[in-house]
Amino acid sequence: MFDGRFRHGVDKRTGPVAVVVRRTGLTADHLTALGLLLAVAAAVTIGSGRLFPGLVLFVLSAIPDLLDGPVAKASGTTSVRGAFFDSTADRVTDALVLGGIAWHLQAAEGGHWAMLPFAVLGVSTLVSYQRAKAESLGFDARGGLMERAERIIALCLGLLVPVLLVPVLWVLLALTAFTAVQRFAKVWRQASVARVTELAERGVQVPESKLFRATRDGVEREPLEVRLQAWRDANAATRAARRQRRVAATNREPLGSRWRERRADRPTRPRRTRP
Repeated sequence: MFDGRFRHGVDKRTGPVAVVVRRTGLTADHLTALGLLLAVAAAVTIGSGRLFPGLVLFVLSAIPDLLDGPVAKASGTTSVRGAFFDSTADRVTDALVLGGIAWHLQAAEGGHWAMLPFAVLGVSTLVSYQRAKAESLGFDARGGLMERAERIIALCLGLLVPVLLVPVLWVLLALTAFTAVQRFAKVWRQASVARVTELAERGVQVPESKLFRATRDGVEREPLEVRLQAWRDANAATRAARRQRRVAATNREPLGSRWRERRADRPTRPRRTRP
């Protein structure tokens, strides 16, 4: 939700700050590395039981992550390498902070409570993997109820009010799992449209009901009527091509024409009469 509603406004406000940071000589990679070091400090602090200082360090680690993209744009140094470094640092930061929370819960609560942050980490990694894999296949998996920005805000709330840490983790686990289902359904619809289009281009007959189910959610690029007409034309062309191949393979005329010719050449027999 953050990327869809507030990302443009945040980038607009961080743009002037990025220009100032660029003048200091810091690059986007420097900011990403700084955020990673602050995340390490936050994880150690949280694991030792000092939640509020850990919260401060966690927030400070999020600031460089918020500025590295605008700084790269302001300096004209955006690259695939920087994007890869930033994404990897984000995953490492999530693992460090949730690992620190797990260490704290093991010492404070005991039992199996330490597995709860690791469950959140596993589902969060699944959400991130879905987006990366979808983009590598040419689809869009952005969006969802609980993206990384929302997860950071929820963790900050749990660290600010320690009594709410465990309930926040449970809610975070449920909503992140729901986000994984949302992204799976979104990519599945896009892949269904791509599959139907591919089959139509190859001349394979596709039931109209499948085409409607694949395109009814509005993820297609063309209107539904255009795709239906393309599907009908492709099926008609496929049937005509199959008839031509059968005729060429047998080197004979269609059965109806052969039957009419044989009937015309057949001599008429006199009708028998009873004595």
